[in-house]
Amino acid sequence: MNLNHLRAFVTVAECLSFSRAAERLHVSQPALSNQIRLLEEDIGARLFVRNQRSVSLDVVGKEILEDAERILNEVDELRERVTKASRGARGRLRIGFVASATTEIVPGLTIAFREHFPEATIELKNVPTVGQVESLRQRTLDIGIVRLPLGEADIEVLPLVSEPFAIVFSKQHALRARPDVTVRDLKGEAFIAYAERQAPAFFQHWTGLCRKAGFTPRVLQEVAEMETALALVAANVGVAIVPEGVAKRHSRSVVVRSLKKERIRSEIGLAFLKLNPPPLARRLVALASGAGLLERRSRSLRRKV
Repeated sequence: MNLNHLRAFVTVAECLSFSRAAERLHVSQPALSNQIRLLEEDIGARLFVRNQRSVSLDVVGKEILEDAERILNEVDELRERVTKASRGARGRLRIGFVASATTEIVPGLTIAFREHFPEATIELKNVPTVGQVESLRQRTLDIGIVRLPLGEADIEVLPLVSEPFAIVFSKQHALRARPDVTVRDLKGEAFIAYAERQAPAFFQHWTGLCRKAGFTPRVLQEVAEMETALALVAANVGVAIVPEGVAKRHSRSVVVRSLKKERIRSEIGLAFLKLNPPPLARRLVALASGAGLLERRSRSLRRKV
C-alpha cells in the first residue's frame, strides 16, 4: 500500500472535496483522482461516493479512515524520530568509564548532556580502558571515558582533565613526614599498581616517572581499581603513584605528596571511533569540548559536595 495514496485518501476525507484536497497536497486534481483510483484498486473497494455536487465517504472509506490516520501519524512520528536520531538529538548513548572518573567527570558530563538533549538516554558501564577500546571497535559502546595516553590509530581522543601525579604512603610509612619527598626516594619500595592489563599505556606513563628517576619500580601487586590500590597503601602493604585527584579523595587514610613539578601528568579523555562515530557520540564530544562547560559543571558539583 502506497503511503502517498493513503495520505491522499485522508486529505480528501478531511476536505470532502477533490479540488481543495489537491490544493492542500500541491498536486493537480487529475493526479489526485488517479491516486485514489489506484488505492481503491489496491484495496478492492470503493472509498468515496462522488457526483458533480458532492463527495462523501463510502462504507469502506468510513471503516478504514481512523486506521489510515493512525498509520500516517505513526509514519510521521517515525520520520521525526529518525531525523532527531540522525542529528544526535535523541536515541541511546552507551558510555564506558573508568572507575577513577566516577566522582566528578561522569556526573558532570551526564548532567550537562541530559540538559542539552533531554530526549536522549544514557547507559553507563564501568569498564577498564582496554575493555572500552575493544567495545568501541565492536560498537557495543559509543564513547569511552578512559585513562590516557591511548595510542590507538582508529580511536580519536578528546582530553578532558589533566592533573599531576602524586605519591601515596600509609600513615605508618617512614617517609610520611617528609614534605619534600621525590620519586627518587622511592627506589627499593614495593609498589601497588593499577593493573597494566587494564591500561597498559597508563602503566607505562607512571612507571616512566620512576625510570626517569633512575630505577624500575618493583610492583608487589597489581589491582583492578585505583581505589583498591589506595586501600592497600593505607594498610601499609606498599606505596603508589596515582593521579592526584584520586589520591586526595583518600587523604584521611593515606599521606599524599603531589608531584606538581613533573612534566608527566595524568589525563582522562573521551575516546570514540574516528570512522563514523554515532551521532549522539559526536554531540557529546562537541558538548564536552565547548567553552569549558565540563569544568564549570565539575566545580559546581564539588561545591555541592
